[in-house]
Amino acid sequence: MSPATSDKSPAAVEPESALTLLDRDHAILAFNERVLDWAYRPEVPLIERLRYLCIVSSNLDEFFEVRAAPHLAAGVAGDQKGNYTVASFEHLAEAAHLLVARQYALYNDGLIPAFASQGVHIISHGERNPVQRKWVHEYFEREVRPLLIPVGLDPAHPFPQVANKSLNFIVRLGGKDAFGRENPIAIVKVPRVLPRVIRLPAKVSGGKTLFIALSSVVRAHLSSMFPGREVGEFSQFRVTRHSDLAVDEEDVRNLRTALRQGLEHRHYGQAVRLEVSASCAESLASFLLAQFNLPPQALYRVHGPVNLARLTQLIDLLDEPQLKFPPYQASYPITLSPGQSFFDRLQRSDVLIHQPFESFGGVLAFLREAVQDPQVLAIKQTIYRTGTDSELMDLLREAVRRGKEVTVVVELKARFDEEANINWAEMLESIGAQVVYGVVGLKTHAKMLLVTRREGRQMRRYGHLSTGNYNPRTAALYTDISHLTADPLLTADMEAVFVHLASQSRLPKLHRMWLAPFDLHRNLIARIDALGVAAAAGETGRIVAKMNALTDEALIAALVRAGQKGVKIDLIVRGACTLPARVPGLTDNIRVRSVIGRFLEHSRVFYFRQGSDESLYLSSADWMNRNMLRRVELAWPVTDPGLRQRLIDECLVAYLHDGRDAWDLGPDGIYRRVYADTHPGEEGASRAIEAHGAQTALMNRYASRGIRRAASRD
Repeated sequence: MSPATSDKSPAAVEPESALTLLDRDHAILAFNERVLDWAYRPEVPLIERLRYLCIVSSNLDEFFEVRAAPHLAAGVAGDQKGNYTVASFEHLAEAAHLLVARQYALYNDGLIPAFASQGVHIISHGERNPVQRKWVHEYFEREVRPLLIPVGLDPAHPFPQVANKSLNFIVRLGGKDAFGRENPIAIVKVPRVLPRVIRLPAKVSGGKTLFIALSSVVRAHLSSMFPGREVGEFSQFRVTRHSDLAVDEEDVRNLRTALRQGLEHRHYGQAVRLEVSASCAESLASFLLAQFNLPPQALYRVHGPVNLARLTQLIDLLDEPQLKFPPYQASYPITLSPGQSFFDRLQRSDVLIHQPFESFGGVLAFLREAVQDPQVLAIKQTIYRTGTDSELMDLLREAVRRGKEVTVVVELKARFDEEANINWAEMLESIGAQVVYGVVGLKTHAKMLLVTRREGRQMRRYGHLSTGNYNPRTAALYTDISHLTADPLLTADMEAVFVHLASQSRLPKLHRMWLAPFDLHRNLIARIDALGVAAAAGETGRIVAKMNALTDEALIAALVRAGQKGVKIDLIVRGACTLPARVPGLTDNIRVRSVIGRFLEHSRVFYFRQGSDESLYLSSADWMNRNMLRRVELAWPVTDPGLRQRLIDECLVAYLHDGRDAWDLGPDGIYRRVYADTHPGEEGASRAIEAHGAQTALMNRYASRGIRRAASRD
């Protein structure tokens, strides 16, 4: 059964085409609008609605840290030509302001009243009774004041360095200082170590669930920090800085040292956004804009805390299970049996694990067996994001202790995980593992684990390939595919890639894999073009591709060509997509949808069919220029017909028929939420998917399989 039917923007797909691509940065903001929709849904548990609001705030932080600087620079310089201009800056600022306004409107008018109806309150200074004010005062004196040093500005005390995304206060003071001078402006920096949300103890809460914001605690005690002065106007503020580390790898002797030095300066990069309280006086806002060299469009007046993302602390403090999603317990991989040897199992056939519906614990169990098996001689693995507390890294350390040859390719430049990866690399090197950092100028984004085992008189390889990271925490939150295999051709390709990354030697011709930056891009375009040629000759052509982002212009051009020749194309793109769908006369045969659910859609699955001949590839790569040309990425085929059909059903068909959590992209570039199956009559439709969404249907399917298997064991 087959499934139902450069990062630059805007730009034309090709000179002869009238199709103009959508703007990538606006596409990123549109994705966050779709995430924010979950926070608006009344049927979503209240704490989860707050969580989605926090996710959007965190996403916006990263957007400004990584994407805003070129637009800002163009706006300040008055540039009128190029990819970044005054117009691009103004349009992006307008869209961002609208999104932020929606966030705070929901927070104040929707979520705060909803929490109050459940007996959960964040109380301001004015709402606190005398007993509560006394407790807050004692808390401030004990926990907060010792960490604060207010800075009065004068020639000897210039404006202090303010760290990226930190909480601060600006205060206008009346009167004179201890030396008889009028220095009217002071800054109070609030350390990151302090919790942003504090729960009032039962003894002062009157049996209610009461919280206070740290900003409210500081605000209530501003006067006490400036004895002898009058505190007039004041505001909390927060500055976001450009934080994408730039290191010239060709010009450094030690990449690890250069990155560690760069991390020290990340918190003090170019300012790109300033957030202040909505009530902030115009004079104070203008003063701050001047200090950070920002134009008025970079100022965001917010009706609430300047960092909504830190409200995740409130989520952690609330023990209200009825206000959360029911806990989901991932099943043990259905094609594996606990206690069975992975090596015996993989000699029979490959295994797929669909995370998080199936547990990432299966991958850890595979590595654990390899570490404990005396016949395993070598383990090779790529590391991109593992987190700071990783059982997987502990297993690699144990493998070294047991005398196995351990080679780890650590990507030091994994954005915002650089420090954790540097620490892991240093730890592994210190105990004798072979640690390499990939290829200069490229990020190693491929996800591979290769085990070499002595079996009689021969060596046999066993491999794990994945669309996602080796991170147990995110493996419970992201949809990904893990592929375990003993296929000699596929594992030989893995070995060749590891040797290439470690030795920088010429890569031999691979048997099954496509590897970026060498042939992945070229092979994808060739496969798409071949389908277009076949369709023009009268054969049926079909493409269904699932990924996180689609912005590469050459791949988009190939898709447009194929669609114009009759290939039916469905693209399931979670995030930014710059290809406009269903544009009459141009992309009539291309449909684009985004699915936003409880879990983050992260798997990359590419399906191609020409007549009755079908192929399916899994990949670590999104269809972006950087992934194709500036990263080490993998795509590999799933050749087992049963496993391939399972991927078609679960990763493609289910999402094409999702009637609850999907958004379809219109020819006007606007996403509209789907409220019913939009692929009626096509093979694979499911009432469960239409009624509950693909993810919920898969959760139910795997839960029932787990129950049946447990019952059969009993």
